Amino acid sequence: MFIDRVQIHVRGGDGGNGALSFRREKYVPRGGPNGGDGGDGGNVIVEAAANADSLAEIVNRKHWRANSGGPGSGDNSSGKKAADLIIRVPPGTLILDRDRGNVIRDLTQDGDRVVVAKGGRGGKGNRAFASSTNRTPRIFQEGEPGEEKSIMLELKLIADVGLVGLPNAGKSTLLSRLSRAKPEIGDYPFTTKQPNLGAVYMGGERVFVLADLPGLIEGAHSGIGLGHEFLRHVERNRLLVHLIEPFPTDGSDPFANYRIVRKELEMRSDELAQKPEIVALSKCELSGAEEVRMEMSNQIGKEILAFSAVTGRGLSDLMVAIQKQLEALEIAQAESAGS
Repeated sequence: MFIDRVQIHVRGGDGGNGALSFRREKYVPRGGPNGGDGGDGGNVIVEAAANADSLAEIVNRKHWRANSGGPGSGDNSSGKKAADLIIRVPPGTLILDRDRGNVIRDLTQDGDRVVVAKGGRGGKGNRAFASSTNRTPRIFQEGEPGEEKSIMLELKLIADVGLVGLPNAGKSTLLSRLSRAKPEIGDYPFTTKQPNLGAVYMGGERVFVLADLPGLIEGAHSGIGLGHEFLRHVERNRLLVHLIEPFPTDGSDPFANYRIVRKELEMRSDELAQKPEIVALSKCELSGAEEVRMEMSNQIGKEILAFSAVTGRGLSDLMVAIQKQLEALEIAQAESAGS
């Protein structure tokens, strides 16, 4: 099961109490204080791990609490510091403070981590309060309570290329042809109800990650249909491949369908609307598809590729176009980093 949003409550471990103790040795009638300090409580840490692909492993556990530190004891013995509690999530997980509404951390790389709830400090034992004027202190500190808060974990898939378009535009079929991914494919809207990822190999060591993202409908930016469930994942993609069906089963106009998707991207954010885009007409094996492609190319004012996932026609041209765009983005990113 693919889970991309989870709310949990986290609490760091409490610090251990300091000890109240005095030396009790034969022939040492006035033994001094020897109460040790309490150990620190464990932190709760969220860490990005490459082998995690959704939040499903943590969805059934709503409360996460680290262990408390050990109490101090006599003979100047300090309590044991508690181990940290680590919650592993997929790279691309955004961590938000539910009550304050602020972003705590965006874990984008494997190994990124952040402390979401600090453990409490251990209390001082009575030996720490000994002084020249108070040689037998009978005071000690209790351990501090661990920090606690409610957090939201929100996964935004990280992929090089995202397939966008209205339901039934052919995104799942294309993903299955270009990669080893096995998305659900059917002749009805909203076959894809969760994102699917596949690695596409271009030969040699060249490879990119392709995401089949759930189709959207008009008003998705405001939550209609799959709404934000779709748009949230598109934000992470470097390049969009916008698929258009030449002859929609509902009789709608292909150009109008293209504008619907573009409008939803623009309404979501300017950054999303400005992402590089390749427009491609699917199901080009159908009679009359070429005329639709040429007409739409004139309406949009840019080249539209055509392919057939059934016959394989045009797939190599689409792959080359994607690779060229990705290489151009890498060059631009390198130049920006060097300036």
